[in-house]
Amino acid sequence: MEPLLFVATIFLFIAPASSISFSEFIHPNFTASHVKFIDYGGSFLTSHNGTFKAAIVNTRSQQNSFYLCIIHVLSNTIIWSANRDTPISGSGKMNLTPKGIIISDENGNLKWSTPPLKSSVSALRLTEMGNLVLLDGFNGSLWESFHHPTDTIVIGQHLPAGESLSSAVSDYNLSTGDYSLTVGASDAELQWQGQMYWKLSMDTKAYVDSRYIVDYMAINRTGVYLFGNNGSAVVIRVVLPPSNFRIAKLDASGQFTVLRLSGSDLEQEFMGPDDGCQIPFICGRMGMCADDATSGSPSCSCPAGFHLASQNTSGCVPSDASHSLPVACNSTRKESLLNSSVVSYLRLGYGMDYFANHFFQPSTYDVNLSFCQELCSDDCSCLGIFFKNSSGSCYMLGNVLGSIMSSSTVDSDLVGYIKVLVGPTQADLNPNNSSSNQNQDFPLVALVLLPFTGFFLFAALGFLWWRRWKLHKSIDSKSGNPNTLSSGDLEAFYIPGLPQRFDYEELEVATDNFKNLIGSGGFGAVYKGILNDKTIVAVKKITNVGVQGKKDFCTEIAIIGNIHHVNLVKLKGFCAQGRQRLLVYEYMNHGSLDRILFGNGPVLEWQERFDIALGTARGLAYLHSGCEQKIIHCDIKPENILLHYHFQAKISDFGLSKLLTPEQSSLFTTMRGTRGYLAPEWLTNSAISEKTDVYSFGMVLLELVSGRRNCSPRSQSHSMDSNSSGVPSSSSSASALVYFPLLALEMHEQGKYLELADPRLEGRVTNEEVEKLVRIALCCVHEEPAIRPNMVSVVGMLEGGIPVGQPRVESLNFLRFYGRRFTEASMIEEENGQSDVTIIPRANASLTSTTTGFPTCFSYVSSHQISGPR
Repeated sequence: MEPLLFVATIFLFIAPASSISFSEFIHPNFTASHVKFIDYGGSFLTSHNGTFKAAIVNTRSQQNSFYLCIIHVLSNTIIWSANRDTPISGSGKMNLTPKGIIISDENGNLKWSTPPLKSSVSALRLTEMGNLVLLDGFNGSLWESFHHPTDTIVIGQHLPAGESLSSAVSDYNLSTGDYSLTVGASDAELQWQGQMYWKLSMDTKAYVDSRYIVDYMAINRTGVYLFGNNGSAVVIRVVLPPSNFRIAKLDASGQFTVLRLSGSDLEQEFMGPDDGCQIPFICGRMGMCADDATSGSPSCSCPAGFHLASQNTSGCVPSDASHSLPVACNSTRKESLLNSSVVSYLRLGYGMDYFANHFFQPSTYDVNLSFCQELCSDDCSCLGIFFKNSSGSCYMLGNVLGSIMSSSTVDSDLVGYIKVLVGPTQADLNPNNSSSNQNQDFPLVALVLLPFTGFFLFAALGFLWWRRWKLHKSIDSKSGNPNTLSSGDLEAFYIPGLPQRFDYEELEVATDNFKNLIGSGGFGAVYKGILNDKTIVAVKKITNVGVQGKKDFCTEIAIIGNIHHVNLVKLKGFCAQGRQRLLVYEYMNHGSLDRILFGNGPVLEWQERFDIALGTARGLAYLHSGCEQKIIHCDIKPENILLHYHFQAKISDFGLSKLLTPEQSSLFTTMRGTRGYLAPEWLTNSAISEKTDVYSFGMVLLELVSGRRNCSPRSQSHSMDSNSSGVPSSSSSASALVYFPLLALEMHEQGKYLELADPRLEGRVTNEEVEKLVRIALCCVHEEPAIRPNMVSVVGMLEGGIPVGQPRVESLNFLRFYGRRFTEASMIEEENGQSDVTIIPRANASLTSTTTGFPTCFSYVSSHQISGPR
């Protein structure tokens, strides 16, 4: 017995020092190093069934860089690393102490540790899901690796909103790279150097299920999901074939990949972005990426005027040795460029693009190329620009320069310029000598003749201008040309600060003699034009010129020419020549909201509708509260809400606006606006204020929800009878015509908000999202202006900064009256077989029907419909 006891005692002392790999648990005062567990490949702990292991390992190209990692055993894939930015040598140690995990180098210097914990550590556990957990004495979790992800998540792990995955520098260098995947409130985004270049929702495999605020991202057996509403609702999903094991990884190249286990290997089943050229640094700095049709993978080269950099750096540099690419200044100090250098720009040409152009708004609109370059030259963080001729949009490339995309599908109107520093010349280096030599070599005769030459040249140009003016005046007086601009016209239309003045002939050429008609209204027609600098514009030609037309024309110039807001259409210029009155606006490439919302094209998604509503509200709030003088639009309708890139809403047509000082009573009684959007106060000679615009906005908001006209004379899919929906018969006639504002009120009272949503959305909107807009809209259309919210409050409700108001039903009962009249009008139409029915309210708000006129909503029909789409 004594020999056996001796052997057992020896084993007891030797075992803790040997390289035995433990299963599931280890306890404090444990030490591990790669050398100590070299027989197990550095592995010192495995999960219960051996699916994962904890090990101190290195990578093939980093022989002296060792990391504490969690590894999926079957595929030998690292899913987490502790000291990714502070590697140790093979002799470095991992110590488990009562205070947590401590990683130190061979000399005992601290390299990494877990944060301070609320109690002492009792054990370290590696779970079957791959989670490394520090436990207290009651098996409670003190710290988990799942809560501190690196570049990978696995099934069972959540990546909360606000948290990120960070790529490694390379497959063999686990240090934090430049790419990150961040889970936001509504999406998951890939970023490079803080700049977005891909979103999960934009992938063709992704489905947007709801608009809840995102709580976390997770993967499971069926795919990738963003969850909201405390994990009970799917916000975005990517459905994949069932798999018991998969990981989601942000790889070193900048692509977000999802891989599933196939045998002992992980095979890729999802990748974003799927086009490698959309990765910002795929070809290095200033490298040009193009799709290789043969290999199907991106190919890299250098743009014209550039060549490959040295082997030690990635990307391209200017071919001209005197040119160099600048480095952006520190964001905290806006220092100027090198004093010995001159800024210049290398043109990339057309057919090229940059990833940031698709995710960031231009730095400014409606400028020329020179101004765009000046902006970049004055900003030391700007490294280049992309300029769009048609819109005058200036995109600035800031802070760090990535790769350039080359493709035949790139917008042919977009051209890039890269900022370069031109090295100093010999004259710059020795200015004193240069100056003295120049004075010595300069001929004396030139000093005498140059002043006289300049004088005679100036006199000749003056004479030629005078002759041309006399000839033009003579021709006009003989022909009776009404376009002649008299000094009186110049005097009358001169307003300080106005935008550019155009000649009538110049706009005639720009519009191809006014052939390209894109819209019309009560004041005239709108034509598409191209100016000499290739800028695309919309030219509004006022046709019914009279006292009122001239007055409104001057008003519109005075208002629009001096206000600037991202949600207001910008007036670029005007023409006041003889009897010709024209306005030149920035061109809105998506046209007016009514064409998109009520047309037969692709359906507007809910988020796009919400963004349009918010943009319009912000524009109106600026007109009402942000200007030096209050501005009331008076004609808010879908035709006057124009859509630019990414469906950015811009309010147009200020010809009906009134400027009011804060001291004024806001009272004027002339009927203005468009039928269907006019507030009740127009009919009762009550005070007209900014709350009139609020009412019109509410009516537009209801149309955004339903995707139909509030007063459509035709049967709609929203039409219901009392048997199917519970809607009282007062809201629908025998032909199932519906007055939508009344239907919105009735559904609000019943809490059936989804019944109001555009059926073309096919479930891609929630009851809560519709409720929010409907309640805001009903608050806006209260009969009494005083209880309508102002537009600043409306913006706050839309943004979520203030609670959504509760509509007052007693102030909305007038909608029931109009609903009954709408039903009566429908029945008259059926009985008379008329397709056109107009019911015009009198000043006392009594209603009379007629069988002539334009088919329209009975409520709030003005004595004349003015303005129109631009």
